[in-house]
Amino acid sequence: MTLRIERYADRGRTTIRLIGRMQAEHLSEVENQIEESGGGVTLDLEEVTLVDVLVVRFLGGCEARGINVLNCSPYITDWIGKERA
Repeated sequence: MTLRIERYADRGRTTIRLIGRMQAEHLSEVENQIEESGGGVTLDLEEVTLVDVLVVRFLGGCEARGINVLNCSPYITDWIGKERA
């Protein structure tokens, strides 16, 4: 399974739901979805099963830019923290 991207907009806020395996090759499309959404973006990673190091760095950068990253697996959250350190 590769990555599936679903986008939902509600009252000026956009949730981008990511499903499956997220790898570096998907980052440009996720970034495009973020840019098209304007401000008020949330990334929902509840159904992300696997990431690579470039994705972890990307997610850390998203958080630094004020993008909400929700429902990460604990291993992803820990890895983001280690990459920041």
